[in-house]
Amino acid sequence: MAQLAINGGEKTRTKPFPGWPVFDDTEVKALEEVVRSGHWGCLTGGKIDEFEKKFAAFQDAEYGVCVTNGTAALEVALRAVGVKAGDEVIVPPYTFIASASAVLMVNAIPVFVDIDDDTYNLDPAKIEAAITPKTKAILAVHIGGGPADMDGILAVAKKHGLKVVEDAAQAHGAAWNGKRIGALGDAGTFSFQSSKNLNSGEGGIVVTNDPKVYSAAWSIHNCGRVPEGKWYEHHVLGSNLRMTEFQGAILLAQMKRLEGQMKTREENALYLDSLLSGIEGIKPLKRDPRVTTHAYHLYVFRYIAGAFQGVPREKFLQALNAEGIGCSAGYVPLYKEQMFYFDGCPIECSFAGRKMDYAKVCCPVAENACANEAVWLTQNQLLGTKSDMDDIAAVIGKIKANVGELL
Repeated sequence: MAQLAINGGEKTRTKPFPGWPVFDDTEVKALEEVVRSGHWGCLTGGKIDEFEKKFAAFQDAEYGVCVTNGTAALEVALRAVGVKAGDEVIVPPYTFIASASAVLMVNAIPVFVDIDDDTYNLDPAKIEAAITPKTKAILAVHIGGGPADMDGILAVAKKHGLKVVEDAAQAHGAAWNGKRIGALGDAGTFSFQSSKNLNSGEGGIVVTNDPKVYSAAWSIHNCGRVPEGKWYEHHVLGSNLRMTEFQGAILLAQMKRLEGQMKTREENALYLDSLLSGIEGIKPLKRDPRVTTHAYHLYVFRYIAGAFQGVPREKFLQALNAEGIGCSAGYVPLYKEQMFYFDGCPIECSFAGRKMDYAKVCCPVAENACANEAVWLTQNQLLGTKSDMDDIAAVIGKIKANVGELL
């Protein structure tokens, strides 16, 4: 008789995990206040200005510029730190497409560097081999909410005179060596898209401690105006990437819950680490001792098929989902995406100096993570109870004990 739900056995978990987003009348009243104020845009309202100051301070940054989404935030940040057409930007291949597409959108070239096997973040030891005279910046992605090795990345950047932009789209509140990420480099970006730990449906922000970067980002997002200039005075090529007061109101309301949710996620993730570490073939991503706070937008663990009689990860994922534990495989290596295979600027252009042939790129750690090992759980699952974490571990243990059914 089958034990696993995928084969007709009894499903282990039938109750749902906590839903997302979390909201109540606080958000409703905040929106009503904006509606009744008549100030719906940030140029005349005060919600965005208030949020920019509060969130920047929360991330240990001096300045914040809210924009339409996290992708736009990356584009603005790259331009604000001086990335220009034909420049090269170091990017990890294990991340959302925006980390690389934003580089292309500013007419620069993504150069992919492999990740660390234990953390799935950019490996600082592999960066120098990819640096050329065209390299301008390093894009440090804090994947899943776990801070990248900023000591190593900043050391390489300092040695070679490179800018550092932190892609912290998944890392609200995360901290490295006691300081929150985002402004550890020259600029950092966050996303407020619907799935994010702090969300307003869409939206993003650029944070920095550099007044020149702030001024440049503000100008780029506001039609090329300058903070001290006139309404019809445009100093640089900019766009209208401003956020609405409605989003500002939602974000201010959501921020009231953020630290409590962070505490719950982190406690549950560490507890789940302790449970899963006892199952052969399941390896939670390593937490660097310099990580003071992990944001846990994702809970990621490594599945080692050899310890499960060679059962492929895809079959394991199907079994896990069937038991009531929602999960997924996550990313594919970005350089395998079709969008990188085209002729024309900036990949093939006279000012670039070389054509980037992404078909020849190979980042073996990222490829193994994407094809064979990575298993994702979502941040809202970590908002549950210790009993919910027990269920996750119990299901994986059940699959391990009955793995023969998957052969």
